[in-house]
Amino acid sequence: MSTPLAKLKQEFAKKKLDAVLISSFSNIVYLTNYSGFSKEEREAYLFITRLAAKRAKNQQYILTDGRYSQAIKKLVHNFKSIEISSKLSFEKALKQLIKKYRVKRMGFEGNNLTFLEHKKLSSRFNDLNHFSLNNLRAIKNKEEVSKIEKACVLSDKTFDYILKKIKLGVSEKEIANEIEFFIKKQGGDISFKPIVAFGKNSAIPHHQTSNQRLASSGQFVLLDFGVKLNNYCSDMTRTIFFGKPTAEQKRMYQTVLESQKKAIQQFSNLTIKQLDKGIKASKIDKIAREHIISKGYKTIPHSLGHGIGIDVHEAPRLSPKSKDILKVGMVFSIEPGIYIPNLGGVRIEDLVVLEKKGPRLLTHSPKNLIEL
Repeated sequence: MSTPLAKLKQEFAKKKLDAVLISSFSNIVYLTNYSGFSKEEREAYLFITRLAAKRAKNQQYILTDGRYSQAIKKLVHNFKSIEISSKLSFEKALKQLIKKYRVKRMGFEGNNLTFLEHKKLSSRFNDLNHFSLNNLRAIKNKEEVSKIEKACVLSDKTFDYILKKIKLGVSEKEIANEIEFFIKKQGGDISFKPIVAFGKNSAIPHHQTSNQRLASSGQFVLLDFGVKLNNYCSDMTRTIFFGKPTAEQKRMYQTVLESQKKAIQQFSNLTIKQLDKGIKASKIDKIAREHIISKGYKTIPHSLGHGIGIDVHEAPRLSPKSKDILKVGMVFSIEPGIYIPNLGGVRIEDLVVLEKKGPRLLTHSPKNLIEL
């Protein structure tokens, strides 16, 4: 099995880089499996080399301060730790590493560094290259898929649990809090703040969960939530009905469900050779989108789906303008929706892993229109 670090080092030859500086929280987690740093503050960097100086092996370093020394020593085994302090600044430590490994071509995360950080790096390198791990992270190995699948199992359990809490008089925030409480009680964490939308609010794709209460029957209840477990995320959406749906509300739901089925079925129609080659993400988006339009509804106002892993939104992206190619090993959502102001909205979201045999669903909560 190819590890994240091994895949990264394979990229060195393609880019002809001597070293890379990893600064983003998610990529540090990806390469070290350690998630103890703050997402909001810059608390660590990774320095990873390809070319070694004489008498020195290829090395990778984690540069952080003394607060994390013990944790790094215990939990991060493939990296040498360099402790940043008032005596050894990051700039000084980096300068020493550059000299030791004779680094000429340096890779960095251009979409993550601040202006001042980039300015400091630029002053030291004539050959500074933007480096992205998006494509590496898009293809998951078996261990990563297993972690996402375990998060999905807890998502399914959460859905079963929350159905029993949806009653007349309950508020959106109360349901959202119940979702979060249950997930954390089971040993996980939320991958994003749950979206709970009653009635007309469900027509807003990213509704801000409010204090609105379920005051009457005859309305959609949209639940969009995810689990984070072992650093990997899940994401799912289910739309249920409180009361008895009208014929039009049933038609909305069935149209979204059929749209999702058609998109997923497209993968099953491919040969092994076609799967190996990959399929355009925009093509899958188009299949789902055109089905909804064919039934007289407006187009989906968001992309059909997104990749998932350490971040709840990562490559690939399934949208009309996406240039991404969906390949074996990728895990992504399929989430078509219909949203009608003053009536409500329907969205159904599942996670799919694309395997050599075709697509496999990782979320398994029922998708028939549940009436409470």
